[in-house]
Amino acid sequence: MQDYRLDPERLSGVLGEFRGPAPVQQWQPPYCGEIDMRIARDGRWYHEGQLIRRPGLVQLFASLLRREPDGSYSLVTPVERVTIRVDDCPFVASLLGASGAGELGMLDFTLNTGERVRAGPAHPLRVTTIAGEPHPVLQVRDGLEALISRNVFYELVELAQIEASEEGERLVLWSDGAKFVLGQL
Repeated sequence: MQDYRLDPERLSGVLGEFRGPAPVQQWQPPYCGEIDMRIARDGRWYHEGQLIRRPGLVQLFASLLRREPDGSYSLVTPVERVTIRVDDCPFVASLLGASGAGELGMLDFTLNTGERVRAGPAHPLRVTTIAGEPHPVLQVRDGLEALISRNVFYELVELAQIEASEEGERLVLWSDGAKFVLGQL
């Protein structure tokens, strides 16, 4: 199987254009239980232990995904709501497009579902630490986040500027008028 993560045009050709999420926040259907569906840390979707190989089907499910107030994840339609398991973040930011510099910078991410998200006030980027390793995430929508892949995180580090702060020097980036801190030096 070929790796389409590095070429945005090929990725778009394979996945098709992401048509956007369904209005799942407006729907309040009855809860119908949990189904055996899981989103792995690498962004792959599984049903009953089997990898879902059809990108269009993954896009459809991703468009129906909702984060519940208790932190769980549900697939929601107008007539039913079922919970699924998510190992980390439900999406993975696998491509980065950067333009401008400094405070005029723009960071555009392509997710494993083909969805494109620009980091900014509505889509903040944050980096925490898990087990001593950076855990960079991008807010996608309504509590849903994308784990930033390792190669994209390295690209962000290369683009970052060093800034002095009260705690010492830190790496910062700007996108869509918002400043994001990648970490302390």
